[in-house]
Amino acid sequence: MTASTRNTILVAGSANLDFVVRAAHVPAPGETVLGREFSTFPGGKGANQAVACARAGDAPTQMLLALGDDPHATPLEASLCAAGVAMHIVRARDVATGTAFVCLADDAENAITVAPGANNALRGEDLPDLDAIGYLLLQLETPIDTVVAFAQKARAQGTKVILNAAPARALTAALLDALDVLIINEGELAAITGVQDRIAEALTHLKVPCVIVTLGARGCCARSLRADGGGEFHLQTAYRVKALDTTAAGDTFCGAFTAALSRADALPQAMQSASAAAAIACTRLGAQSSIPTKTEVDDFLRAHAAASNATDDLHELAVYCAIPR
Repeated sequence: MTASTRNTILVAGSANLDFVVRAAHVPAPGETVLGREFSTFPGGKGANQAVACARAGDAPTQMLLALGDDPHATPLEASLCAAGVAMHIVRARDVATGTAFVCLADDAENAITVAPGANNALRGEDLPDLDAIGYLLLQLETPIDTVVAFAQKARAQGTKVILNAAPARALTAALLDALDVLIINEGELAAITGVQDRIAEALTHLKVPCVIVTLGARGCCARSLRADGGGEFHLQTAYRVKALDTTAAGDTFCGAFTAALSRADALPQAMQSASAAAAIACTRLGAQSSIPTKTEVDDFLRAHAAASNATDDLHELAVYCAIPR
């Protein structure tokens, strides 16, 4: 099978059932906060990103995940199936399905504690056949040795490898060398590089061909390597929306971005559509329940065309990132 016909995305990673309590604010250490509404939602970085890939359209999406043999697995499987994600399930016996406990504040901020459970059962040998896989999307809610093994196997077989390095963990040279794209947030960038408050400089410390740092309400910044070894910066300002729940915004960005690359969108265009998808997700409750379809993203982009990358906003973002002029 030639590279041009490898149009399937494989997401390998975590799936959690989210237990969400809404409250006036996220509790400080030692503080008890009286919450209000309680709900459960299908979540987990890997599963969220798989749903985002599938809803972005144009590429078949598969997911490799590990689940326990318990009732918590049922809504996760149902959500992925409803989104059109084909599943490769490792069934972990006598281990609970992964769970996450989320406090969602009225200002849309959240605090999340994850109990990985079955997610820790994924092993390098579980990776399915990659003959039809154009992109492998990974995260760090599964064992790091497994992530490295997946990335190296994919690189050896000509599959493009994208890593969302969240939650922040030390990244080995072996893992970085196997990546085509690295997606991180501002805190993760600082943790990985040791460079604080100088985004452009921090990005130059990473020799991955493309690195994207997401900056929340500011937007995102990418550094791509040219053939001559030099770097080129790309900026995308954030779309202004009234945020209700930011829980899956980053995962939505990663999935929509990967889907855009799979349909051969250029990097700036992929950043734009991913930013729009993430903005929409912030206006809705829940993780996978908040992720928009491609039609919704296209409609949003048309409605907000005038607001995308306005000159003043771009200048402000460039200054914030300390991009050399």
